[in-house]
Amino acid sequence: MTVSLSQNARLVMEKRYLKKDRYGNIKETPEDLFARVAKSIAAADAIFESDADIEKTEKNFLKLLTSMWFLPNSPTLMNAGRRLGQLAACFVLPVEDSIESIFEALKHTAMIHKSGGGTGFSFSKIRPENDAVLSTAGISSGPVSFISVFDVATEAVKQGGARRGANMGVLRVDHPDIATFIESKNDPGKLNNFNISVALTKAFMDAVEKNSDYDLVNPRTGKVAKRVSARNIFGIIVNSAWQTGEPGIIFIDRINRNNPTPLLGNIEATNPCGEQPLLPYESCTLGSINLSKMVTGDSLNLNRLKRTVHDAVHFLDNVIEINKYPLSRIEKMSKSTRKIGLGVMGFADMLIKMGIPYDSDKAVSQAEKIMSLILQESGDASAALAKKRGNFPSYKGSIFDNSSTPYMRNATTTTIAPTGTISIIAGASSGIEPIFAVAYSRRVLDGKSLSEMHPLFIKIAKKEGFYSRELAGRIAKTGSVQSDDTVPNMIKRLFKTSHDISPEQHVKIQAAFQKYSDNAVSKTVNFPADAAKENVEKVYLLAYKNGCKGVTIYRYGSRKDQVLSIGGEKKEFAKIAPRPRPERTMGITERIKTGCGNLYVTINSDKDGMCEVFAQMGKTGGCASSQIEATGRLISLALRSGVKIDVVIQQLIGIRCPSPSWQKGRIVLSCPDAIAQVLKSLTNSDFVEKGIVAGLCPECGGAISHEEGCLVCHLCGFSRCG
Repeated sequence: MTVSLSQNARLVMEKRYLKKDRYGNIKETPEDLFARVAKSIAAADAIFESDADIEKTEKNFLKLLTSMWFLPNSPTLMNAGRRLGQLAACFVLPVEDSIESIFEALKHTAMIHKSGGGTGFSFSKIRPENDAVLSTAGISSGPVSFISVFDVATEAVKQGGARRGANMGVLRVDHPDIATFIESKNDPGKLNNFNISVALTKAFMDAVEKNSDYDLVNPRTGKVAKRVSARNIFGIIVNSAWQTGEPGIIFIDRINRNNPTPLLGNIEATNPCGEQPLLPYESCTLGSINLSKMVTGDSLNLNRLKRTVHDAVHFLDNVIEINKYPLSRIEKMSKSTRKIGLGVMGFADMLIKMGIPYDSDKAVSQAEKIMSLILQESGDASAALAKKRGNFPSYKGSIFDNSSTPYMRNATTTTIAPTGTISIIAGASSGIEPIFAVAYSRRVLDGKSLSEMHPLFIKIAKKEGFYSRELAGRIAKTGSVQSDDTVPNMIKRLFKTSHDISPEQHVKIQAAFQKYSDNAVSKTVNFPADAAKENVEKVYLLAYKNGCKGVTIYRYGSRKDQVLSIGGEKKEFAKIAPRPRPERTMGITERIKTGCGNLYVTINSDKDGMCEVFAQMGKTGGCASSQIEATGRLISLALRSGVKIDVVIQQLIGIRCPSPSWQKGRIVLSCPDAIAQVLKSLTNSDFVEKGIVAGLCPECGGAISHEEGCLVCHLCGFSRCG
């Protein structure tokens, strides 16, 4: 069995998914990984059927994975068949109005992040700032201050020792501290481990429409704290989202109208990307069908799609059973509702293969056709499983009870979730987003750039006779073909990227998928840099009117200090000289393994801070040693000239040489990359977050894309949302 993977997909798998030994050496192939996952998940059949044909199930699952017809969420790919065994991606934890509850949630968050999951919370029950604390005769610091506590804790707990966890913080729009919450992320240095969303109620949206006031309610007393203008609060939300892309909004009453198990309680929060509303202590297992693989010729292969849906539901239900949950309460709640979220990726690629422009009414109707079929078939598959295995335990009192559906294994079956890294593995466009770019530049050996082009565009360009070597280089400058005169107009329509699509069309596509999704839809509505605030408001109202359960927007260039800006004035900068080297310094030396051998990096500081870097190979002489010495001298010169260490790290990290190495589970791409890693580890650098703010991937230096309610890198698979 050989799996067909692009070079980029193999790099992502090596970096994030394949087993490694204690020294960081890769111990399995992609083929081994898929075999491991298929075998592990198929074994769950024996729990329900004593005569189960596990070998047959394993073959079906292996076909599903190796054909890239379907891939589960990242924790399942990473951990199935391994000691950790935590396979779910998203969790929601309750936060009550007490110190005990808040810090219990904090402890549980750390346990979930350690296992590789992301967490969502509603902070709406916490009393407002300056409210009375009766037990101490003091005053409350409010929900935003406690969100900061969770943020700091997340910073300290790395997922699997490799990456920080992702969180969603939700606050109801009728909480007295709502204005403070809305603007809590306007400072790019704050709450960098959180996405935030405002839970908008029907009463609030009605008040916005009528331009009337609405009640802010103290959650401690249940009494009205004051009445405020709905339009004013809505304007603050719009203004903040226009400036920074946050907060997102969720329509909480609409979500609860679709709550499949209302007797278990109200839904108050979602997972980090907003597409998975969950009850307290629930988790959800997600997976995505690659729609690009469901096309034969220029039409949908309906039989393949139906078969894939049924196998995928079987797969995801098995995951629930064998998952090693981080808390017993989470296991109990998750098995009580058995929620799964089957979604899609490769939608944009599918449209291209079918000759349908993304920004067309036909694309909207195709989205509805596809998702309605997936919803119907996933429900049928869940019902068939229920006949063999039983209904989900909380079936009684659910929306299925006393209906025409006597059997249902899973309380929900469909979700449109982010597919950042799994879509790279599958070689597909992300989720239901437009294509990321028609062409882009990848940094390769010796610092050179290589222009890569979308494979479907290459195929069509060659067929239509307008392909040339120079074409990729031209397109890579912007990623778009819309201004290239050599590309026929018909092809331009097919290959529109996120920023070539109108915000209104983004919402129409999201609404089409939402119409047939049990849960919600993760998608970003992109705006050009010059978009007016009124356009953001218009999209919010359009999303509400069209039945979406939430919406996330991003205006190009809205993040402060974004590098990938459009135009702008040329500025003159003062020329500066470095301060003299001090006579006495204090330092530390760290050894790091590179492909060229052990590198010893010494960092010295004086009273004014870091001022000097030396680096030396274990073996001396040669061109490598001279280049390392030159790198150290230039870093020292920069530091003594007042250049921020974060900027130095940004320039060095991700530089690749022909001989990368592994150390303690992380890849060391080159000697400059090694120096950058040491600098980062020995300082309080927050480069990772600043790199994101600057529009650059913190791991490879590539362009960060705002899509699926998250920040992702299509080059290396980095995802801000885990």
